[in-house]
Amino acid sequence: MRRNTCLWFALLAALLMTPAHADEGVSIVVLGVAQDAGYPQTGCYQPHCMRAWQDKSLRRTASSIAVINKLARNTYLFDATPDMREQLYALHTIAPSDKYRLNGVFLTHAHIGHYAGLMHFGHEAMGAHDVPVYAMPRMAGFLANNGPWDQLVRYENISLRQLQDGQAEVFDDGLRVTPMIVPHRDEYSETVGYRIEGPNKSAVFIPDIDKWKDWEVDIRDVVRSVDYALLDATFFADGELPGRDMSVIKHPFVSESMALFDELSDEEKSRVIFIHLNHSNPLLDDNSVERTQVEEAGFRTAVEGMQLEL
Repeated sequence: MRRNTCLWFALLAALLMTPAHADEGVSIVVLGVAQDAGYPQTGCYQPHCMRAWQDKSLRRTASSIAVINKLARNTYLFDATPDMREQLYALHTIAPSDKYRLNGVFLTHAHIGHYAGLMHFGHEAMGAHDVPVYAMPRMAGFLANNGPWDQLVRYENISLRQLQDGQAEVFDDGLRVTPMIVPHRDEYSETVGYRIEGPNKSAVFIPDIDKWKDWEVDIRDVVRSVDYALLDATFFADGELPGRDMSVIKHPFVSESMALFDELSDEEKSRVIFIHLNHSNPLLDDNSVERTQVEEAGFRTAVEGMQLEL
């Protein structure tokens, strides 16, 4: 009884010491961590997928994050994934949609895991009105001129807002979002990452990119310039896809990224959060040897529900 009483007083003291504005901050919440097709992936019945088919608690949605501004009662979504239905519900449990406004959806590029969720705003689903969707010029043109996405524009379910490389979008609530063009397969659109700046901290979100050496920017400098770096971790290492020549797959392997980042300080390494995991990536298994390697090296792996103060 005495122990429980002490615990109660400790909790009460902590609450009394919490600033009145603690619930009015800005934060990132991770909504999804998997590659475009989610985990397990359609048609995959190998052991690494079967564990998630058989245990729903192991399933993961496609890579997406949101920013929540509790004071302004605004939310922002980064990438509209095919799993947006579940992800908007997860966001609703933290920032109820009857109290918070979805103030913007930022798209990285035109691969299915990053924009196909826009369908949920449409006439057959939410029937949303005038949701601001921020996209680079080719991406915006792709949506405006190709069905079924152009119907979202014509029915005013979404309102396209065009971005420019390196030019910040600054919102009334103080959030600052800057797109950065990165090298990737650009069949239908440019590909961008985003620098996201809140009142106190900053982050970069780069879920898809080719090898780090193919970018004219040194990713190590980017990591040093922010508090959180949510980076492409599609594959852990070469040989992950049996029977395929992974030299033609340009994503930076996690093993390559860890080697490149080895020169960072321990504190800088802790800023790196790996995200966008293919169904084959052993980092999806919390108990894998590879997950332990990442953590012992000082890096982090994104988990759904993770919150990061901005």
